[in-house]
Amino acid sequence: MIVVTTPTGAIGSQVLAKLLDLGETVRVVVRDPGRIPPEIRERVDVVAGSHGDAVVVNRAFEGARAVFWLPPPDMHARDLDDVYAGFARPACEAFARCGVGHVVGVSALGRGTPLAQQAGFVTASLAMDDLIASTGVAFRALVMPSFMDNLLRQAASLRERGEFYLPAPGDLKAPICATGDIADRAVTLLRDRAWTGQGEQPVLGPEDLSPNDLARIMSDALGRPIAFREVALDDFRATLARRGLSPAIADGYAAMMAAKAEGLDNFVARTPENTTPTTFRQWCTDVLKPTVDG
Repeated sequence: MIVVTTPTGAIGSQVLAKLLDLGETVRVVVRDPGRIPPEIRERVDVVAGSHGDAVVVNRAFEGARAVFWLPPPDMHARDLDDVYAGFARPACEAFARCGVGHVVGVSALGRGTPLAQQAGFVTASLAMDDLIASTGVAFRALVMPSFMDNLLRQAASLRERGEFYLPAPGDLKAPICATGDIADRAVTLLRDRAWTGQGEQPVLGPEDLSPNDLARIMSDALGRPIAFREVALDDFRATLARRGLSPAIADGYAAMMAAKAEGLDNFVARTPENTTPTTFRQWCTDVLKPTVDG
């Protein structure tokens, strides 16, 4: 039995689909079971509720050999601890109580860097990893740079104005990865559980690209001119606040982007083991273009 949290999210849904395709027995924790497509829902054991709830996770983890762990987004949280370590505390107690052997989580690059303690979401995510590791469960945190898929949030701007925006220098190269490759790495770890101990596994994508590189590749792949616009960090934070994000979430997001702009994602050396296959050009063709064109 493998438990998948956030089974309707961008990464969790892909982890779930891949595990089922491989014939694994899967249980999911989901607040609204109706969001799972019927053809998938009939193939999994469903535990309804939040995986931040002690009663829910104790029921969900009973008899489980491995857990895919990812806290859900909460754009209205009063504190980042409520989203990360605080949310994970009931699950950490349940890992031990239920005898879970292995946990695979989604986290961020930055551990051990000078920027790690002032990086908002990243700082909170690393604290959650430390909490999970302290339980003694075999744990691997998949640590990532920014996701290619985050650009889907700017599909309307790409379509209507031919622009995308980030609070980052246009020439700053950094790794960027596809959520599909993250799901592949998670599935491999969830199925092959010979590994022990606690640690991180970076997922860097195939190449380092700057925002200007992204604009050039998107222009080619989308068949329309795309420009990158750097925005001031204060303006970025204000935009998030206007969209209804709580002050803690807006500040956490802005602090993370400020750290990335200073090179947070560039401290891990690229190796064959942490390089994943999906190129940004391929992702644009397969994922971004249908969304923008649609």
